[in-house]
Amino acid sequence: VQLVESGGALVQPGGSLRLSCTASGFTFDNYDGNWYRQAPGKERELVATLASFGGATHYTDSVKGRFTISKDDDKATIYLQMNSLKPEDTAVYYCNAHWVLEKREYWGQGTQVTVSS
Repeated sequence: VQLVESGGALVQPGGSLRLSCTASGFTFDNYDGNWYRQAPGKERELVATLASFGGATHYTDSVKGRFTISKDDDKATIYLQMNSLKPEDTAVYYCNAHWVLEKREYWGQGTQVTVSS
């Protein structure tokens, strides 16, 4: 059982990236899909959530209107589309799957996103 992330890169301010997180050994059917990030010297913060039931999404204020979380059930993959990137978006981004009722949770290994000119 694991989550494998990809898509992190160095990008200029104003650019775009799409992060992917693919589950193996399980699917996101019962799991909320989350993206967290952790910048150097800062605590890990929740960036975006996609609820397993109903598909509701939630974003931290600093990324609203710029980031979009989505899911492809056939591929057992969640995505984070990031547009209009800013230097303050620089961080390691982590994928998380959380089945709240069963108290099951998995983390990806993290992928580095660097926004710099």
